Amino acid sequence: MFNKSIDALARQAQAVLSLELSQAQLAQFEQLTGLLLDWNARMNLTGITEPAEIALKHYLDSLTVLKVLPKAGRRRLLDVGTGAGFPGLPLAIVRPLLRVTLLDATAKKLRFIEEAGRVLGLDNIRIVHARAEDAGRDDAHRGTYDFVTARAVNRMPALMECTLPMTKRGGMVIAMKGTAAHEETQAASKAISTLGGELAGIDEVRLPGLEKARFLVMVRKVGKTPRRYPRQAGAPNRDPLV
Repeated sequence: MFNKSIDALARQAQAVLSLELSQAQLAQFEQLTGLLLDWNARMNLTGITEPAEIALKHYLDSLTVLKVLPKAGRRRLLDVGTGAGFPGLPLAIVRPLLRVTLLDATAKKLRFIEEAGRVLGLDNIRIVHARAEDAGRDDAHRGTYDFVTARAVNRMPALMECTLPMTKRGGMVIAMKGTAAHEETQAASKAISTLGGELAGIDEVRLPGLEKARFLVMVRKVGKTPRRYPRQAGAPNRDPLV
C-alpha cells in the first residue's frame, strides 16, 4: 500500500487527466517524495514540504503538461529552470520514451535531480548546468527540442527569449502560468513574433482543492529565431522584447 498522498495522486490523475498511473510509477513517486524531503532538510529545494501538497502542487501540476504532449514517440523535451525537477521528473516517470533534459543554473538542485534519477532508475533524463541564455546560443541546444517547458520561470516576454531559441521548428514551448497568464502573453506578443513563434492557445487547468486556476500557454515555433537571440544572461529580464 502506498501512503495517502500517493493514493490521492493516483485518483486525481485519473479524475483530472484521465491518466492511470501504474503501480511501478506510483512507487517511483513515493520514492521521489522521500528523497525530496530528505534532501530538503539539508538544502532549500522547495517550500512545499507536506506530502499531500507535494503530490498535488508538484506532481499533479507537472503532469498537466500531458494535456498537450503526444502519448507516444521518442520526442525530446527540455525543462528550463527545472529547480528541483518539476515538471521534468514527473514527466520522465510517466513517459519513459520521452527524452527529458533538465536545465538549471543552480548546481545543488541538479545534484538532487541526478540522485533522484539514479534511485528511480530513470534512464531517459539528462541534466545541464547552464543559464538558459547561454544554452540558447549553444548549437548543442539551439533549435533542438520538440518541447520546451518552464514552470514559475520569468515573465512571458523574457521567458520567450529563453525558450524559443532552443525549440525546433514545428515544436512548442509550454509555459506553466498562474492567473496573469493572459496578460503576460499579450505583453509577449512582440517577443513571440520576433523569435519565430506564434501563440497556439492557452488552456485552463484546475487542480482539486485549489481556488486559483493554472494555465498552459502554448507557443509554436513556426520560423527561425534570429541569431542575435537570446542576448547575454540577464538581458531578457532587464530589457524585455515588448
